[in-house]
Amino acid sequence: MTDLGRILIGIGLLLVVCGAVTLLLGRTGMPLGRLPGDFAWRGKHATVYFPLGTSILISVVLTVVFWVLSRWGR
Repeated sequence: MTDLGRILIGIGLLLVVCGAVTLLLGRTGMPLGRLPGDFAWRGKHATVYFPLGTSILISVVLTVVFWVLSRWGR
């Protein structure tokens, strides 16, 4: 149970850091969520939003970060 507790604390801290980064990026005027390739469809009673460009950018950044961390950890 001790290992599970540590994992949950680690996930919680990771979520807090991700939330703080998201708030800081929102205040700096970064256009995440409004990049080219982000689709929004507005109907009469519903809005559908698909952030394809933002998802690709975040995927590339996280891939590079994890690759660097894996090389650094060896």
